[in-house]
Amino acid sequence: MAVSLREYRARIKSTESMKKITRAMELIAASRIIKAQQRAQAAAPYARELTRAVSAVATFSHVDHPLTTESEDPKRAAVLVVTSDRGLAGAYSSSVLKEYERLASKLREEGKEIETYVSGRKAEAYLRFRNRSVVQAWTGHSDQPHYEVAREIGQALIDAFLLDDDETGEREVDGGTVSFAGVDEVHVVFTRFRSMLTQEPTTVRLLPLEVVEGEDKPSREELLPLYEFEPSPSEVLDGLLPRYVQSRIFFALLQAAASELAARQKAMKSATDNADELIKKYTRIANQARQAGITQEISEIVGGVNALADATAGSE
Repeated sequence: MAVSLREYRARIKSTESMKKITRAMELIAASRIIKAQQRAQAAAPYARELTRAVSAVATFSHVDHPLTTESEDPKRAAVLVVTSDRGLAGAYSSSVLKEYERLASKLREEGKEIETYVSGRKAEAYLRFRNRSVVQAWTGHSDQPHYEVAREIGQALIDAFLLDDDETGEREVDGGTVSFAGVDEVHVVFTRFRSMLTQEPTTVRLLPLEVVEGEDKPSREELLPLYEFEPSPSEVLDGLLPRYVQSRIFFALLQAAASELAARQKAMKSATDNADELIKKYTRIANQARQAGITQEISEIVGGVNALADATAGSE
């Protein structure tokens, strides 16, 4: 019984140490998520106005730009999967990967090949473990994304989109060379931050760009801004569309970062609560074991006294 009691005490001690770790991670995620929400909210107006400007140029200039032109027979699609670099975030990364698998199945049913780009070590490890090819991976920034990373990702996807299906390109990455094939579509799979309790895996088709505002004339109550383009709409699109793609990717990274921190905070809170329950359970079992041991010792002492008394009475 003493060995069992020592074992339960060791479990209580180890669970308390684990509780301290999960509690610290919960507090860190809670402190970072406020800043992540503010960054995502601050980027929203810029992305919205840039979308309106791009839509106005694409709609009212009637310019056929390579980034807005639909392929007649799309054969290959690029998919950017945005996950976390670290674990301990509940089902955050797995839900994104499930959405990616759903999109991949849909694209394969349409007869399209898939070129996968990943952001985050979890997606990279998931695909490498299953012997699936990854064109390029960006890691180390999932909880605090930077615009430079979004610009690099956007440029890589644009380069692949501008190539023909039967062409291949190369780019220098960290002293090495990455080969990529031309694609007809570009999709992004990320987690959209709705609230602290709700994070929604989302798929967005990034390229070719879809015109948001239509050809219909605005109503009398609706006033649309007027744009002047210099030197020409085509040259404006050449400079504006890449920035638009990079802005959309950066916004997706910011949404994913806020979702990751919210999921990690929720997961660490659940782990801390479970540790409390385990400590209570082990403490109760240890007390029962200690009481059982004391009761057994008392019973042995009483039994020994009675046996001694009976022996003494018999000898007399």
